[in-house]
Amino acid sequence: MNREEREGKKENLKGRVKEATGALTGDEELREKGSAEREEGEARETLGKARRKLGEAVEDLGKQIKRS
Repeated sequence: MNREEREGKKENLKGRVKEATGALTGDEELREKGSAEREEGEARETLGKARRKLGEAVEDLGKQIKRS
């Protein structure tokens, strides 16, 4: 797991907590803020996963070329 994935997970979790707190307390602004933060965290985590997989693919390709 890379830094981008970790930060995305953290942001996602913070957003979920805010979203739930807003829903429980009836604070619509906090709920919406949490929802936006959660979505941003999910996107960041997805981007981090894609970068990691791309890096792994490049490393594998480099190893295959080296063997040839």
